[in-house]
Amino acid sequence: MAATGIRSGEAYRLDRDQVDLDTGLLAVMHSKFGKSRQLPLHPTTVAALRRYAALRDRSVEPTQPAFFVTASGTRITPATAGRTFRRLLAATSIAAPPGRRAPRLYDLRHRFAVVTLLDWHRDGVDVQRQLPALSAYLGHLSPANTYWYLEAVPELMAVVAERLARCWEGQP
Repeated sequence: MAATGIRSGEAYRLDRDQVDLDTGLLAVMHSKFGKSRQLPLHPTTVAALRRYAALRDRSVEPTQPAFFVTASGTRITPATAGRTFRRLLAATSIAAPPGRRAPRLYDLRHRFAVVTLLDWHRDGVDVQRQLPALSAYLGHLSPANTYWYLEAVPELMAVVAERLARCWEGQP
């Protein structure tokens, strides 16, 4: 989820034949609004998924075609994923600052979108022009649905403000 920005439900529903580690493509089928899409995977993501699949296949006798499974071989559920995520947060001492809500799995999708936008701004990419590509990658119906990720993330707002200031000063 952190490497692709897919929704948690899309990750839970992935079947083995939808994760092609030879071509580095992830097929997200019949997702929100019935949309399907193929996502290219970074080589480091492919390597991590290969390690997971090898460990899974050595450790578990699958009872379903799911890519991500529990110790008993069944498809992972939102409840199981949530519990595991909270245990990992505790084990790594990751906690929300006082007055903030605890991190959620969905936050990985949000972070993916924000980091992509940050990188584009830092690299001087025409974000308006690229936003439809990010929107399609995330499975949104239109770029307007992607603007939600532009909310006041301090780091993103600082990069945008710096870029705007350079533009006003006549710099690229």
